[in-house]
Amino acid sequence: MSVAHDPHYGPWTIEEVLALGEDRGQRRELMGEALLMSPAPGTKHQRASSRLWHLLDAAVEEAEAPVEVLEAVNVVLPDGLFIPDIAVVDAAAAADDPVTYDAEAVLLVVEIVSPSSSGRRTDRLLKPPYYAEGGIEHLWRLELEPMPALIISELRNGRYAERAVAEAGRTTLVEKPFPVKIDPGVLVRQGR
Repeated sequence: MSVAHDPHYGPWTIEEVLALGEDRGQRRELMGEALLMSPAPGTKHQRASSRLWHLLDAAVEEAEAPVEVLEAVNVVLPDGLFIPDIAVVDAAAAADDPVTYDAEAVLLVVEIVSPSSSGRRTDRLLKPPYYAEGGIEHLWRLELEPMPALIISELRNGRYAERAVAEAGRTTLVEKPFPVKIDPGVLVRQGR
């Protein structure tokens, strides 16, 4: 079902984007004052997101970390509003069931790279500086093609520095922000 919206002219605000309401068919994000819309993720992307969420959630529980692992939540940044595929947020911030999370409450964001060329550019090049400006300490980028790989980055001096790359077929122990063992190949494999 589609919903008609009044035409919009000029720059967008966070409030205007949030007023569009929830739409499971697409994600609406704000980069500066520009509205970005992308279709709902495909099966491979959703499979990887779900499995990574489960791994992170188990690791958080094992570490007894005071955080919560969430999928596709609104993260408010100094100059934007993004919906990372997975966000690890402060448990106290999640307690009130908010619609948005300020960047200060977010410890880790995970972006699963979209297969389209514009999606790859957005996830690899455009989003990281916004997350860095928000002070989000950890950024993980899961590349699905040509072979699954997880690029693990940490904020240093206002920019993300790559700490490690976990490759498909090899289990890698990631120590921060909490210990978790990951084989990116298992995240996308069909079946169990």
